[in-house]
Amino acid sequence: MIRKHTKQKLQILMLGNSLTAANHMPVMLAKELDAEVFVHARGGARLAEQLNPDTKMGALTAKALQNNHYDYVVLQEMSHGPATAAERYLDSTRKLVKGIRESGAEPVIYATWAFRPGCEKMDKMGMDAEEMHKLMQVGFAKAAEENDVILANVGEAFREREFADSLYAEDGRHPSKEGSALAASVIADAIRNNR
Repeated sequence: MIRKHTKQKLQILMLGNSLTAANHMPVMLAKELDAEVFVHARGGARLAEQLNPDTKMGALTAKALQNNHYDYVVLQEMSHGPATAAERYLDSTRKLVKGIRESGAEPVIYATWAFRPGCEKMDKMGMDAEEMHKLMQVGFAKAAEENDVILANVGEAFREREFADSLYAEDGRHPSKEGSALAASVIADAIRNNR
């Protein structure tokens, strides 16, 4: 059950990695929603780490969910996880959603994007942007449907802009400032549409 506020700002916790933290995207989201946004992110982190109380991140997340009252918790998996380790992603999402709901918050899946066409890392994975996008979309849709959660489909917004170079940082994986602004906008809209 989501707590309804009369005066207090929305409380949002974001669990993710550098795709969440890049360009101060949580600050952009806070401004979009006039909310307080808290971040548990580490470069390269997977959601499985957020579940593991033996890791610094996992202990921090467990304590935050037990002791704080968030309205929404945003889940962001490692960049290609939903495409290359779908079952692991779905399992981590399922377990986190259970804990988030027990804490009284509403989970939100932050569906990220395929790497920029021609990105060297994607070439090493043996796929192109369209294939990576499709695999990720299948993973995100399955996680959202299985868990009945809000889907903030940033990856689709990147696709609608044809994976424009301007959305990516130089490495072709991370977002540029414009890409982070688009992510904040899509997440904010998904949350607004749920209220």
